Amino acid sequence: MKNARETPRRRGRAAASPPEARPAEGREVAAAAARDLTPVVGGNLRRLRGQRGLSLERLAHASGVSRAMLGQIELGQSAPTINVLWKIASALGVPFSALISARTQGTLHVLRAEQAKVLASHDGSFTSRALFPFDEPRRVEFYELRLAPGGVERADAHNPGTTENIVVAKGTVEIEVEARKEVLSAGDAMVFEADVPHVYRSRADGESVMYLVMTYADTVG
Repeated sequence: MKNARETPRRRGRAAASPPEARPAEGREVAAAAARDLTPVVGGNLRRLRGQRGLSLERLAHASGVSRAMLGQIELGQSAPTINVLWKIASALGVPFSALISARTQGTLHVLRAEQAKVLASHDGSFTSRALFPFDEPRRVEFYELRLAPGGVERADAHNPGTTENIVVAKGTVEIEVEARKEVLSAGDAMVFEADVPHVYRSRADGESVMYLVMTYADTVG
């Protein structure tokens, strides 16, 4: 979801073992990432809030995000993190994609890796890349998640009926849901109801890569 960061990817001959991103580099990516999506998020937030007749103060109370921060996001003056976006989406009762979608036309979409918009946590240790076009809110969303060594991402409860289906492609990750902890290695998959708080913890010496299918109970736009 958490600040859209563009992550350019080099093409050409693949190296034997790509270097792991250093923490400083992760923070730089996190600091630069949300620029392209900031105006999109701001416009969508303003529209969705207006459709629901919510004042900034009421939305702040419902989401736990300060009124000042919400105002800055709407004006395109602040790049929200993944966690902040999830809080806002849950308070509005909309899918995550409803905040990051920019309407486009056409039935075929190619999502180039070098043009990816990557959402990051506040410290850059957790990133999420949407593997679907930002064209409209949808009931099912597909993400690539990356977790740095030692990284921890604490996710708030999503809207009621939301489920996550996650598979680990690289590394080892511990996922905690309602005090139950499961350690997943490469090739392992897990499905759980995500309308409760949950945690992703790195249990690998290198970067862990996961793919997530997020399914909502209803499509809301």
